[in-house]
This record gives sequence, structure tokens and C-alpha cells, in this order.
Amino acid sequence: MMKARFIVILFATLAMASTAGAVEPNEILKDPALEQRARALSKDLRCVVCQNQSIDDSNADLARDLRVVVRARLTAGDTDKQVMDFVVARYGEFVLLKPPVNARTMLLWSGPALVLIFGAIGLVSWFRRRGTAASEGLSADEEKRLAALMDDKTVSGEAD
Repeated sequence: MMKARFIVILFATLAMASTAGAVEPNEILKDPALEQRARALSKDLRCVVCQNQSIDDSNADLARDLRVVVRARLTAGDTDKQVMDFVVARYGEFVLLKPPVNARTMLLWSGPALVLIFGAIGLVSWFRRRGTAASEGLSADEEKRLAALMDDKTVSGEAD
């Protein structure tokens, strides 16, 4: 019983660790070098349906079509750059999982750093304002009003 459980867990682990992704057997190229290039390119292309998966990992029909196009272009003799340029020309830079750093994507690449910087500036200014407000104390008018309120409270019998 223990051996059977171990074998089931082993096979389940191996199935999850598979690198095949969503690539179907009829898509795999016979030339291992071309298939390796196709896999590398597919991992850098975003599924425009799923948007958070590469076309290599997606089961969407459009991802399958893109995998077929990538393999067809490689079989036709295109270089990796030519294949990527073809797909980007057809779908735009959005299809790239790692968009290039240029003027159009500068905010995308610098956004996290800007959020961190502005957050740090906001926290520093908040702590400074908080510290100065606490150290200033009450003005003379505020102290008089507080004393009057405290006297009213003790007179009416609400004091602890």
C-alpha cells in the first residue's frame, strides 16, 4: 500500500514537472534543433488570449496557431529575429513577454522604481509631519479651551 502511494505521488510529480507545456504532439518538429529554437521563441511570446502565459504554456486556439506559425517560419528558414519580427508586426509589441526598453515602454520598465521612490518620499514626509505635530504641543488658546472643558466635566460629575 505504501509503495503504491509512493508511485502515484512520483508519477504526479513527474507529470507536473513536464516541460511540454501545451504543445501538442502533432506540432513538434522532427528536427530537434528547430524544435529547441521554436520552444525558446514560444516561451518569449505572450498568448494574447490568456495574457499571462507564454504561447508554449497556453491551451488557447490562438496560442496553438501562433506556435504553428513560429514552427512554419523556422522550417521555411527564417532566423529567430525574423520570426519575432513577423509576430510583432502582426500582433504588436504586446505579444512579447519581455518588451524591449524604448521610449514607448519606458514607463513600463521604470514604473516599479517610480512607485518605490514616491512611496518612500510619501512615508518620509508623513513621519516628519507626524513628528512635528506631536512636538509642537498645544497653543495657549487650546490649553484654555481644554482646561475649560475639563472643569465643565468635573463640575457635571462625569469625571472618573
